[in-house]
Amino acid sequence: MKVLDATDLVKRYKRTTAVDGVSLTIDAGERVALLGANGAGKTTTLLMLLGAIIPDEGTVTVLGHRLPGGRSEAMQGVGFAAGYLPLPTRLRVREVLGYFANLHGVVDPAPAIEAGLERFRIPHLADAMASELSSGQRTLVGIIKATLHRPGLLVLDEPTASLDPDVAHRVRIGLEETCAACGSALLVTSHNMTDVERICERVVFLSHGKVVADGPPAAVAGQFGRANLEEVFLHLASEEKI
Repeated sequence: MKVLDATDLVKRYKRTTAVDGVSLTIDAGERVALLGANGAGKTTTLLMLLGAIIPDEGTVTVLGHRLPGGRSEAMQGVGFAAGYLPLPTRLRVREVLGYFANLHGVVDPAPAIEAGLERFRIPHLADAMASELSSGQRTLVGIIKATLHRPGLLVLDEPTASLDPDVAHRVRIGLEETCAACGSALLVTSHNMTDVERICERVVFLSHGKVVADGPPAAVAGQFGRANLEEVFLHLASEEKI
């Protein structure tokens, strides 16, 4: 079953074509990274997949709902987290998670909250004020709140950006356990190729608004004659500037 099916997406801004014929599908439970240097079209593509902007051409279907008309229904089964999203600072972590669980219609949120805190190794922060959290702790709480309703598709924008290695490790382990427990498919954007290789089973590289590679990390590296994804990223980033 496909949780995401995007076909021939095009988005133009004045004289620039930011996305030029991008197609992407994600199956249930699949872990996929959407990669590309700045200017490759990654952010614009992600926004179209979430229905935040409407493509000039092409179609997007999320969890069986065609966007933009079915966006409200589709987003009920999507979780989204990014390190730059703020948390309500006047609530304790457990209250923050309870608030978002209620927004998603979780009938009995307490077990989901406890399970999320355990998966990401922060049960000791349950009663901490959100205003007292470090940036890494806020990132972990943000990911937990995006998983409370067991989304069919979990979308994470730079989940390990600027995190200490130990916190990034918690993110990786927590995501693996969440996907296994909830059956969620995962779509990740990241500039950290090491984390991508550890988290995702498939990578999609964009360059100049087009898909230039799609496959398992090792196969994509081999396609470009490189040893790893880091070398592929650097190669494509240099081409993006030409």
